[in-house]
Amino acid sequence: MALVDTERRVSICGDPNSPFSEIIELNVGGQVYVTRHKTLIAVPDSLLWNMFSKKSPKDLARDSKGRFFLDRDGFLFRYILDYLRDLNLVLPDYFPEKSRLQREADFFQLQDLAKRLSPRMSKDNSISEEISQSDTEEGAQQCGSSGALETLRTISSSGAMRSPSLDSRRSGYITIGYRGSYTIGRDIQTDAKFRRVARITVCGKTSLAKEVFGETLNESRDPDRPPERYTSRYYLKYNFLEQAFDKLTEVGFHMVACSSTGTCAYTSNDPNEDKIWTSYTEYVFCRE
Repeated sequence: MALVDTERRVSICGDPNSPFSEIIELNVGGQVYVTRHKTLIAVPDSLLWNMFSKKSPKDLARDSKGRFFLDRDGFLFRYILDYLRDLNLVLPDYFPEKSRLQREADFFQLQDLAKRLSPRMSKDNSISEEISQSDTEEGAQQCGSSGALETLRTISSSGAMRSPSLDSRRSGYITIGYRGSYTIGRDIQTDAKFRRVARITVCGKTSLAKEVFGETLNESRDPDRPPERYTSRYYLKYNFLEQAFDKLTEVGFHMVACSSTGTCAYTSNDPNEDKIWTSYTEYVFCRE
């Protein structure tokens, strides 16, 4: 009831004919956004325009706190909202989620944004660091030298021409960390809940982490980190240490160091009850 009264009071500052408040709270895939109603209806005939201009608040799904709920990618929605504010979008220099953002633009029926994100329209903002053969040949033709063109073709096909950033990725360190717990039963019998891993963290150079773990890497806590910078905020989408070790081994990494700390606590004040050990462990991997 309080929520309805608040909406009516705030809507006076916006469109008096709209059943929505001027300020809208959204829950998009677990991420909370606060924006103006006019921002959501900035693009006619889009999905959000239909939701917040053609429907009433009672027709839309809400979460437990009364926020309008959208079951979409909460991280990528920040770019959708940025676009709606001034119908322009500026992406980070290194943005590996363009295809996924294009899919979100299609879902929200933002045709102009989807066109801008399509591969043929994003050549100038490409995140690829490989040398394009067609661009190289065009440059050689402008120089008027067929011999130079053949040389460039040979170098490109043999893989000898590489950018310095790609060469610098051949070696480096990655640290894998996890906080886990296990229970020792009564009378020191190890009989329950061995090594429960809550989350596996990944620390190191961004480009190395993405090379090794690919789509299994969760970048939501540090999404715009450039490839040559370092991060300690990535974590994996699975909880199996051995799976992470296999990934590292497959691309030439080997373990060079390990450290661990642990604490012990009782589940109650009774010393005969189970003991719970909590530990934090880090494994350092190197590729030379």
